Order: sequence, then structure tokens, then C-alpha cells
Amino acid sequence: MVAAYLTHQHRTGRGNVSFTQAARVFMRRWPQPQNWADEALQVQLSAGCATRPFITFLLVTGRLHPGWDYMVNRKFSSLWRDVEDTAIGADLEAFIEAARGCGYSERVASAMASQVMARVLFATGRPLSQTTYADFDALTAAGVRRQHATGRTWKHYRAAATATKTVLFHMGILPALPEPCQQPWPFTRRLEGIPEPMHSILVRYLQRKTVTCKPKTVSCLATRLKHFATFITAIDPELIPSELTRCDHIEPWLVSLPHTLNSTTGALVTVADQARRILAAANFLADITEWEWPEAPTRKLFYSSDNPRLPQPLPRFLPPDTDRRLTEELTASENRLAADALLLQRACGLRIGELLDLELDAVIDTPHAGSWLKVPLGKLDTERMVPIDDEALEIIDRIIALRSPGRAIPHPRTGQPAQFLFTAHGRRLSANVLRHELRRAATSAGIGHVTPHQLRHTYATALVNAGVSLQALMSILGHVSAEMSLRYGHLFDTTIRAEYERALDLAKNRIGALPQPANTAPPSPPQHG
Repeated sequence: MVAAYLTHQHRTGRGNVSFTQAARVFMRRWPQPQNWADEALQVQLSAGCATRPFITFLLVTGRLHPGWDYMVNRKFSSLWRDVEDTAIGADLEAFIEAARGCGYSERVASAMASQVMARVLFATGRPLSQTTYADFDALTAAGVRRQHATGRTWKHYRAAATATKTVLFHMGILPALPEPCQQPWPFTRRLEGIPEPMHSILVRYLQRKTVTCKPKTVSCLATRLKHFATFITAIDPELIPSELTRCDHIEPWLVSLPHTLNSTTGALVTVADQARRILAAANFLADITEWEWPEAPTRKLFYSSDNPRLPQPLPRFLPPDTDRRLTEELTASENRLAADALLLQRACGLRIGELLDLELDAVIDTPHAGSWLKVPLGKLDTERMVPIDDEALEIIDRIIALRSPGRAIPHPRTGQPAQFLFTAHGRRLSANVLRHELRRAATSAGIGHVTPHQLRHTYATALVNAGVSLQALMSILGHVSAEMSLRYGHLFDTTIRAEYERALDLAKNRIGALPQPANTAPPSPPQHG
């Protein structure tokens, strides 16, 4: 074994007397190298600089498989020289090639291979094709133990492990796409700080709402109900809904809302947010009453007059010059996939959720009606077809060339495998990535804050200015009521404009031309004696 090590050192252009002597000492103490793996972690980590290369040689040649704790506490500085011409080296090269196919750079793919994949292969002794989720669970558990023992965070390795599992999924090795690193907190943690029994009642209510509501809706409910419960339990910590009174609890909370600060921005909550919080609390009490929960209130506590009058602003579209500057900045962006996604949203008027749910076969060409984009179920759970032009088709072609290929990803609505249009690094593109790119482009263009939904407003406004009918606008935007589309009609009402110009011409004719000021010489400068 020492002879094989010397050959390995010679091939990699390293080696000296101290390295050879350290290898002989190691073999005299542990004639069976795997017995070294049974030693305490402190003994394993105490190996000196001259011994560590020999241990690495044993790892890359499959002669040693230490525990997970050693794997997460040991650095491998010369790994790529050591794995050359080994089975593990071939597996790592195959992994890097697959990671590059998912859109990762060479540097990131190599880092994932050395930081995560190599450690898994060293510890298990199995080939890449036999890697399982249990291996990553063991690696994560060891990383958490290291964090608790030393204070060194496991966050970076956790993210790298998730990306590694994503690549293995697209290689067909792992059966399912891994969950993202950042998982939503459970309701018990979201409502932390609310005393019992109100805490358990709200958790049970939110779990019940997950049956009929989307996850994002229930998440918003949790935030709003926590504020309500925090206020009323501050009055009485042991309070339950059946003990609520209008005078002692509901009205003081309503009075406090205009003075409440937004936990994210630090500013006062808007009138619309006040209304949403009131609606959440009122629905909570109404629901548990309808469900005949024993904790339900015995009388009605909220009334329609409690809701503040909401402002009715017009849609915030981008003026033509601003729209042009933003489009130019997105067209020149280096972050092409996110930038093209925003350009497609502007070209089709999609909601951001509808945009990211588009699939590869979303474009449908008809012989006599041109190209159409099939927009999936969105905010209002309706599908629709949107006509698209050649410019939108060019954007879609660029997106298809840029997206990362791979296996179909389970659809969040149905769980069925789907090939989504927007994929990067083996996963679906996130809304936050689009918001970040839009923020960057708006800043570079010098146009201030812009939201993705304003691109939809800008698209709709352009159609209204071009004279599109209300029925067509409703169909294109996916509105279920004329009232929603009429908001755009109020922006530039051609009837109002015609009436204004007719009345103005009539008024000018009756009044006559305005008198022009007489041409007078400018006053002479004052004379100083």
C-alpha cells in the first residue's frame, strides 16, 4: 500500500521523505486502514501535515471510508490532483459535466463537486450512480453537529448540498427534486409568542384553511392574525374567541390599526393593509362560528362599517419614454434569462405567477390566426389564450435557448411532471430573481422604483390607447368582470376627450380670440444722477 502511495505521489509530482515516513508510521499503527475510521474524531483530526496526504490517497483510491464527522471537519486542498485517473475522479467529472448542463459555471460546478459530492463518495464508498437522499441526510446531520460544536456555520454547505441534489435529480440518480433550502416556517413558529390557548386555536384554524386556500393566502392570513392575536392577548393572555367583546377587545384593536407600523418597512400600514387585517380577523371569527367550534364567539363582533374606505387609484402604467428606457436597459442586460422574462411579461401583459408557470409547449400556432400563448391557471384559476407577435416569439426563442434543460419538474399545482419555460440551475426561476433584475434595470435607467405588475399595467394601457374593445381587453388580461378592465378605460377615455375638445372649440368660438398684448418697448433703465 505504501508502494502504491509512492507511485501516486510520483505521478502527481509530489512526495518527500517525511511523507513516506508518515505513511509507514500510519500503516504500522493501523495495518487495516479502515480501523483508523473507528478512532475518535480528535485522533483522526490530529493527523499532521505529512500524514494527511496519505489519508487523502486512501480516500480517493477507495481504501478508506471514514465517518461523516471527519468528512465535514477536514479540508481537501489538493483534491483535484489526487483524484486524477481514479474512479472517484471519473464520477466527479461526470457530475461537473451535468452541473454545467444545468447552467452552473465551471467554478461553481467544481466547488459543488469538491465540497459536497466528493465527501459523499469518500464516506459511502459507493459510485455516483448509487447515491441516495439518506447520504445527504447523514452529511447534513454531521454538518449541524459541527456547527453546534465549533460555531462554524453549515449554511454555505447546506446550499451547496441542495444544488448538488438538484444536479443528481437531472442526472436521473435521485428520484425527486430536493426541497429548497429555505422552507416556510411551520404555523407553530409563525405564531410564536402568542400565549395558549389562543396559539393552538389559530394554528388549528390555519391548518384547516390550507384545505381550501393557496399556501401564499394562508401565509398572509398567519401574518395578519398574529397581529390581531398579539394585541388582544396583551389585554388578557388567557383569552379565547368566545370571550371576546366588542367594547373591550375589537374596538381598541380597530383604533390601533391606523397607528400600526409595518414590520418590514417600518412605515405606518396602508389603508388597504388595515382593511385586509380587519377582513382576516372577521373571517376567522365567522369561520369558526360556522364550523361550530366550541371556542367560537356567541355574537357578531365585526360589521361592514368597520372597513375603511379604500382609495381607488388608477393603474400605475409606465409613460412611453420611461417604458422605452426600461426596455432598452433590459435588452442590454447581461442577466439574459430574467431580463427576457420581464420583456415577455411586458409583451404579453401576464401576471408574474402566470409568467413563471408557462411551459415549453405554451406557444400554439394556428394556420389562419397566427401565434397564441397559452397562459396557465393563474390568480383567478382561469386559463386563457393571448395573441403574440413576432417580437414576442423572438423573446421566447431566446428563453428556450437560455433555459437549463433537464428532467421534468413536478408542477406545484398538480404534482405532475412539467417542462417549465423558465428554468435555471435545474430549478424554476423565482419571482425574487425577476424583481431583483427589474430593480437593477430601473435603477440603471434612472426611472425609480418599478414593480413587475406595472409591466402588465403598461401593456394594458397601450392596448387601450390603440382602441382595443372592452371585451377583447378582458379576454387578453384574464379579467372575470368588466369592472376590472374598465379601470384601464378610465385612463384615456376617447369619448371624454372628444367631448372636451368639442366643448373647448365651442367656448373659444363664443368668446372669440383672446386679445394679444400690445407690443411695447421695454422700460428704460433707471437713470442715476
